[in-house]
Amino acid sequence: GLPHREPFIFVDSVIELNPGNSAIAYKVFNENEPYFLGHFPGNAIVPGVLLLEALAQTAGIAIGASSKALLLTAVRSMKFLSPVKPGQLVTLSARKTADMTGLIQFTVQAHVGALMVAEGQIVLAESANAPSGKVKNERSGSLNVQSKT
Repeated sequence: GLPHREPFIFVDSVIELNPGNSAIAYKVFNENEPYFLGHFPGNAIVPGVLLLEALAQTAGIAIGASSKALLLTAVRSMKFLSPVKPGQLVTLSARKTADMTGLIQFTVQAHVGALMVAEGQIVLAESANAPSGKVKNERSGSLNVQSKT
């Protein structure tokens, strides 16, 4: 599972889950977050590393329950195609493309409406040493997950 807790959860809700294979989630970056004061004054945009982290968390959710924590191990490729502004609804998607004994590769994409704003390939690794636990969204109590059956 994901070891993340507030204030480092970058998924608001999961709208589709195909356990072990893929997930689609939403995130709205609140305009009151302190990092927007410096990124960039007068023209705030979501930092690419936070968008990447949201995509990695979505990939971790796609894996589902795991006895080990999942860590972002590699960014094979990542393109930021258009800036994301605070308050925009970002749709995050992750689809497993390979699984090699503890290393799991994903194709990830982020969209604002129909516009693709980021895409890439990342690798997560299972780690016995990292803390694990159920993902919980402190603002609402838990993530809203809709499983695909």
